[in-house]
Amino acid sequence: MFYRPQDGHGLPHNPFNAIVTPRPIGWIATRGSNGHDNLAPYSFFNAVAYTPPQVMFASTGAKPDRDGTKDSLSHIRETEEFCVNIVEYSAREVMNRSSGPWGREVDEFADAGIEKAACETIACSRVRNAPASLECRMTQIVRLQGEANFVVFGEVSGVHMRDDCLVDGMFDVTRFNPLTRLGYKDYSVIREVFSLTRPGEK
Repeated sequence: MFYRPQDGHGLPHNPFNAIVTPRPIGWIATRGSNGHDNLAPYSFFNAVAYTPPQVMFASTGAKPDRDGTKDSLSHIRETEEFCVNIVEYSAREVMNRSSGPWGREVDEFADAGIEKAACETIACSRVRNAPASLECRMTQIVRLQGEANFVVFGEVSGVHMRDDCLVDGMFDVTRFNPLTRLGYKDYSVIREVFSLTRPGEK
């Protein structure tokens, strides 16, 4: 099968998200200038640079109570700060709860019963028991083609790692089984890890 996106795919559901998989989930915590906390998962998320460490996430779509965007991006525009929390398999249900189309007044931490902790380098909450959290200062917001499509870039200013995820000085993902996003309503979990040595490495 071949299709041109502008012509449509003719399938019951859009296959694009199912093709670009698995995708890590950035559980983005923000705080508005009014002090209101927000937490929402984004599967268009990744690390983009080592030095200095930088990440990105994309926000697509808009809520009726925000001006052409969602709560996370609206808060970041105000404060230029956000925290990326890594999602483990055991947090799948509360992560999913925080993805709901709640009003801007809803604190997803409280709504889903997720314990907060204070960040160290930014004025924002983080998920206390997340395997890792990346405190970020926004560097730029890029508007993409299409309605309400934005990419947020941030420089990591602080890193939290849960102690039980450190093994022999390495961050071990098998200790918490990262949750990943597939297409449609599907998710996956990483339970098997193997190593490859690049040509020229020792």
